[in-house]
Amino acid sequence: MTARPAVVERGLSVSVLVCLLVPVLLLCAGLAVDGAGQAAANRRAEAVAAQAARAGMDAAAPLSLAGRDGGPTAVAAAQSVLTAHPEIVGEVTFSSNGSLQVDTTTSVPSVFLGLVGIDRLPGRGSAAVELRPR
Repeated sequence: MTARPAVVERGLSVSVLVCLLVPVLLLCAGLAVDGAGQAAANRRAEAVAAQAARAGMDAAAPLSLAGRDGGPTAVAAAQSVLTAHPEIVGEVTFSSNGSLQVDTTTSVPSVFLGLVGIDRLPGRGSAAVELRPR
């Protein structure tokens, strides 16, 4: 009878573990990177909305305090801030009670989620201001 050579199985369990963990780690890294990108888009949209709302109310304040309608001035000033940021789309509304609402949206390209068909991630922001004389 001849001796059969021993089959070396050392390292096979590690390679299976690596094959299973690498996709999971890539998925986690992708979610972290793309999640951070979406959070940055939300912060940017929120900051531009706040900037536009503040500029609109600052422009309308003298008119409103003088008893005139400052709504068109507020909307125009807020729109001018939004046009200075072409990557952000916004909507400005001035209500009859004297408050100005700015809603913004933007999107950023995804890094890892593009592999599963999600090419862009949305970002949204809003700000509301109201003039209250003292």
